[in-house]
Amino acid sequence: MKKFISTLFAFHVLSSSLFAASEGDAMPSNEQGLMQTVIMIGIALLFFYFILWRPEQKRRKEAEAQRNSLKKGDRVTAMGIIGTVLRVQEQTVILKMYDGSKIEMLKLAISDVSPGTEEDRKKAEKEDPEKS
Repeated sequence: MKKFISTLFAFHVLSSSLFAASEGDAMPSNEQGLMQTVIMIGIALLFFYFILWRPEQKRRKEAEAQRNSLKKGDRVTAMGIIGTVLRVQEQTVILKMYDGSKIEMLKLAISDVSPGTEEDRKKAEKEDPEKS
């Protein structure tokens, strides 16, 4: 936050020095103030785009790609629940818990995917032979 404020202040000083009125300037001072405001708003929008919106879009795309690449045997974490994928459906996945119970979970709730071992995949095939 301190960096943002200092950057904003530096841009304000820079823009005010660029648009400082000299004796021969034909631009009135109220137009200069409007121009400075427009420049500051533009800088703020660029800041928000590159610091907030763009990284969030990248994170969403990566999470979506991770969810779409789920396969049997993968270990997933969803809202603190850890399980092994038994079946992948269009909107949901069936997870096998540590104690052997099965739970159906929305794909959108999955926050982390770690690839399962070959042994996990074979166990999932034995548990749920139905093709996904």
